[in-house]
Amino acid sequence: MHPQGERLGRRSFIAVLSPFLNNMEHTIAAISTAYGEAGIGVVRLSGEDALAIAKKLTGRNEFKDRYMHHCFIGDSDEALVCYMKAPHSYTGEDVVEIQCHGSSASLSDILAKLYDLGAAPAEPGEFTKRAFLNGRLDLSRAEAVIDLIKAKTKRSLGSAAAQLRGGLSDKVSSIRKSLKDLLVELTVNMDYPDEDIEEITYQKLKDSLSAIDDELLKLLSSAEEGRILRDGLQVAIIGKPNVGKSSLMNIFMGEERSIVTNIPGTTRDTVEENAQIRGIPVRLVDTAGIRESDDTVERIGIERSRRAFSEADLVLLILDSSRPLSDEDKELLKASEGSDALVILNKSDLKPEFKKEDLKTGLKVIETSALSGAGLDEIRDEIERRAVGGSAESRETPLLSNLRHIRLVKNAEREIAEALEMTGRKEAMDFIEVNCNAAFEALGEITGDAVSGEIVDEIFARFCLGK
Repeated sequence: MHPQGERLGRRSFIAVLSPFLNNMEHTIAAISTAYGEAGIGVVRLSGEDALAIAKKLTGRNEFKDRYMHHCFIGDSDEALVCYMKAPHSYTGEDVVEIQCHGSSASLSDILAKLYDLGAAPAEPGEFTKRAFLNGRLDLSRAEAVIDLIKAKTKRSLGSAAAQLRGGLSDKVSSIRKSLKDLLVELTVNMDYPDEDIEEITYQKLKDSLSAIDDELLKLLSSAEEGRILRDGLQVAIIGKPNVGKSSLMNIFMGEERSIVTNIPGTTRDTVEENAQIRGIPVRLVDTAGIRESDDTVERIGIERSRRAFSEADLVLLILDSSRPLSDEDKELLKASEGSDALVILNKSDLKPEFKKEDLKTGLKVIETSALSGAGLDEIRDEIERRAVGGSAESRETPLLSNLRHIRLVKNAEREIAEALEMTGRKEAMDFIEVNCNAAFEALGEITGDAVSGEIVDEIFARFCLGK
């Protein structure tokens, strides 16, 4: 890689995205709030004709930058209209936001008028795409926008907000700078060996690569926690019929979502619901009781329970301590060994037929009563510990939560690890340079400094319309 390689890469990046830049000549419009009845709705315009279109829409000749103007829009509605002059706007272009009454009819009528005046329909995520292409956001920060929109809990929101503020992009840019400095040294030593410059030794090369590898491994150590905060922890509640699975599900949901009776086999299929436990998004799966059955419908539910068991991030195995331990209980315990499972001895308010010491299992065991609430906070503590390993807010390393980012950091770390091995064997430095450059490019895909147009298109297609 040449010392000017990053600048050259940026030029080729712009060339790849030239079709997008041509499309940005259009002024786009979309409804930016959810459809349905609401007190206020927002329609957004972005592009070089945004101000001219707003003037025609409202009949107003003048709009002051960043002021709210009360306007009438034909005979259909009145609105507050705010003009934000480029480049100091979300997209980096002239932007106009129209706040009107939030009925679907009013919003659709205003949007239709904007189209008649020359605006083009915005594609999903096109406002944020323009912010990225205009340099207002790098790609990782742009992707954080959709995570903010989809955040299910306060912790998820905090993780996405930290990424939007640049936590991840700053860390990745710092690692890329270290790699760039190393690549420059390698290039100068290889291309100009007779010049009066400091020679890069294999020891120095090893020290630099080790430091970079350590930073990449730190990032990867946060991947599981980040994924859980973004997508949720999949928790399967399993056990024999009538041990209290549905009761536990209802307690965590805060409502009677699963039917609870004293008749075994009431739950004949998996019931899935989203919940929050200590600020962690959790996907609870209440399964059909696992037992032998001649009932065709119940057998299908039991098979789905077994599948939920194998796919879960965490399994809560519920046992009824008021009844003797059965062969089915023992089989479930054996199947749970070696997995990320938690054994719950339910109905501790009744006379126990066995104690947790009798289980002889290496799994964590908690005694609870769904009726009295005893032990439930201990379950919540354990779920929190296994999901985030402590307080996510106190973490120094930014969280990797996006699967695309995780894949790219893994690719970069693999290249650096291979470069380290070659350094240890004192192989030719031009071979080592190839791996370092590959890692540099992989990290550039996270921030958008080195990324294809197809990837950009795919990322923003996941956004909602109007964002």
